[in-house]
Amino acid sequence: MFHPNSYLDPQETDHQILLKKSIYVWDILPQIASYLAEHLQPANHGIILGHAFIGKDVYIGKNTIIEEGAMIKGPAWIGEGCELRKGCYIRENVIVGNHAVIGNSCELKNAFLLNEAQVPHFNYVGDSILGYRAHLGAGVILSNVRLDRQEIIIKTPTEKIFTGLKKFGAILGDRVEIGCNSVLSPGSMIGRESIIYPMVSWHGILAEKSIVKK
Repeated sequence: MFHPNSYLDPQETDHQILLKKSIYVWDILPQIASYLAEHLQPANHGIILGHAFIGKDVYIGKNTIIEEGAMIKGPAWIGEGCELRKGCYIRENVIVGNHAVIGNSCELKNAFLLNEAQVPHFNYVGDSILGYRAHLGAGVILSNVRLDRQEIIIKTPTEKIFTGLKKFGAILGDRVEIGCNSVLSPGSMIGRESIIYPMVSWHGILAEKSIVKK
């Protein structure tokens, strides 16, 4: 039910091994750091416009544009043909697919984005996964820590699944659309091609091709 292939197209990432090694899709999250430590070969093949901060443990693919004021702390692996816009903040343990967009005042930390994912305006993506062409509207927050700081639990109608994670934001399947200023609570599971309208506060599991309105 929660296998990576249920949410993500393995053909839309250069890091398929992370999917293959995971039973549940959220199992990818604690593997990101070790995967980067083993496979990352720092290099910058992108195009820097103005002044940007790029850490020593960062790989940037060809034709990726890094605008003035971007900060890539790393470790991070950024694909080809991406847009890293002015004022974006990419922290530790981030993998971004090809032709993705990270926009103004967006912060990413321990995140895995497949090809063409878009995080364009005032977004927080912590301990989360965005599928192929997943898109966040302006101001969307993927909250990654419970208020009581306890383990994130996935609750289905028949069982509770203990993830073993105290930091776990959201899983957004391929082509998911999240409307402006929506907030997803820790452990949110959003199925492929679903739509969440603006200003929604969402918690829990959403089946694929669903629509949620305020």
